[in-house]
Amino acid sequence: MSMKTVVVGGGAAGFFLAINLKERMPQMDVTICEQADRVLRKVEVSGGGRCNCTNTFEGVKDLAAVYPRGHRLMKRLFRQFDYRDAYAWFENHGVPLTVQDDHCVFPASQDAHSIIDCFTGACRRLGVHIRTGCKIESPDALTGYDFVAVTTGGQPRADGLQWLGSMGHDIVAPVPSLFTLQIDDPALTRLMGLVVEEAAVMMPGTRFRASGPLLITHWGMSGPAILRLSSYAARHLHDCGYRCPLAVNWLGLNENEVAAQLADFIAQHPQKQVDTMPPFPLPGRLWEYLAHKSIGSKALRRWAETGRKERNQLVNALCNDTYDVSGKGAFKEEFVTCGGVALTSVNPNTMESRVCKHLYFAGEVLDIDGVTGGFNFQAAWTTAYTAATAIADAGKSKRHSL
Repeated sequence: MSMKTVVVGGGAAGFFLAINLKERMPQMDVTICEQADRVLRKVEVSGGGRCNCTNTFEGVKDLAAVYPRGHRLMKRLFRQFDYRDAYAWFENHGVPLTVQDDHCVFPASQDAHSIIDCFTGACRRLGVHIRTGCKIESPDALTGYDFVAVTTGGQPRADGLQWLGSMGHDIVAPVPSLFTLQIDDPALTRLMGLVVEEAAVMMPGTRFRASGPLLITHWGMSGPAILRLSSYAARHLHDCGYRCPLAVNWLGLNENEVAAQLADFIAQHPQKQVDTMPPFPLPGRLWEYLAHKSIGSKALRRWAETGRKERNQLVNALCNDTYDVSGKGAFKEEFVTCGGVALTSVNPNTMESRVCKHLYFAGEVLDIDGVTGGFNFQAAWTTAYTAATAIADAGKSKRHSL
């Protein structure tokens, strides 16, 4: 009689775990149970429908910069399966990949269905059973299986994790960790669509800061800089009700650098009107907004008519522009949380539960989350591969002992 494994959750981590388990141990009977009527829905919408499946990690010197929670575990697990292994895995399974200038990795087809077709095709070929409309709400539903892998993804509410808590696992309350920021400033939001490539953002009075492209939207701010900041500050923002100050450095330079460059520009263009010619590589409408916001009607004067006070005010507007965050928005159709099953409840070498033998975890159900850029999918691949390997090893050992 063959051994049986049930994978609870038909998302990225669940499919990756099932496929790798079946490849390592073909005689294992593997079933994926998904509570929704369709599998891999998050994969389908991720990356604007293109699926940012991993990242090259180029320039990432510390995993804490891309994994606000779980970076120590990811560093350990990368010894087993890292981003280079994931890249090779997809190419070896018939999904050519391409790398963007920002180090994000996508299917060469630019279509998430390449990943979906790869996963579903591999399951058919290997004989992995897929059941939809199958909701697991208690440990009692898992009897009859030799091994259980929970890959249910991020949960919007703690009650979605209650059944795991009842088994003895420590649960870290989930909160959103990847979202845009709402700012009620009509003058700012009229600039919607403008992008600043090298902005730096921070929350005054905290250590939370991030940098990168920033997008002005009709509700406030978005873009990689904001999404990273929301990830780093997820719990802080939740605790303050998503209402807090936000400081923006539009150039990513310090005040002395900006003041020196501004002085050089004024020396070369003393007769130009302040608000009509940006002295820095910023969109013209943004510069006009910042100029009038900081020095009012004096922005209509020529540069030669400005004094030290006005110039200092302009430097401050460029380096320390402040806003009041009034809420959070969604990041497209994606949903990422921090929180989940505490990593202290899991064996860091195998992803096996410390309190329930032969129960394993992978993906976002764990208290691991990354910033935008393919890092969350990489965490899914890495934890799923680790769990699949451990289940296969345990299964083979169990067979030999029979």
